[in-house]
Amino acid sequence: MTSIIVLLFAWLVTPSAPQKSSSAATPRAGVIVVFETEKGSIEIEVNAERAPGTAANFLKYIDAGFYDGGEFHRTVRPDTETNRTHPIQVIQARRARGRQGFPAIALERTSATGLKHSDGAVSMARIAGRPDSATSDFFICIGDQPSLDQGGGRNDDNQGFAVFGRVVSGMDIGRAIQASPVRPGTQTLQPPVRILKAYPKK
Repeated sequence: MTSIIVLLFAWLVTPSAPQKSSSAATPRAGVIVVFETEKGSIEIEVNAERAPGTAANFLKYIDAGFYDGGEFHRTVRPDTETNRTHPIQVIQARRARGRQGFPAIALERTSATGLKHSDGAVSMARIAGRPDSATSDFFICIGDQPSLDQGGGRNDDNQGFAVFGRVVSGMDIGRAIQASPVRPGTQTLQPPVRILKAYPKK
């Protein structure tokens, strides 16, 4: 009887092994980010399951407040498009100026993620000819844009761009931004549409 009591006491006081956090190293799943702009709000659902690296990078910029005071600065539409072989329709945003960004990330190709540049898709902008150069600029597809997928032909390296989310509310705002005035002969919005605030939806 004494030995049973001793064993029971030892089991009660022995500390259990610490549990490792499964969320510490992985991006948050099912996050919706709100972009409040001068023209209204756009809500983006981030797909951390299929594009974990790109999603984590985007949310890092959100958490650091880099898009507060940023802007939608570019519109590509039939009257501003210069690429007649692979025309697209998108609007592009960038973070607020004057702050050092994070290092560029590796390209998560659409062939690997299964995410396509369909209407409302949100994807990372990058430097032409440099697949692993995306930082914080992103764009929203206005209509289906398959030429932006890997193998789609829009860019010379044929690697496409990294989709990491989709617009779940506010595509009317996105289309209004796309239709906004531009500097003559360019794709530059004049004036740009300011991002007042960007934050995860509660």
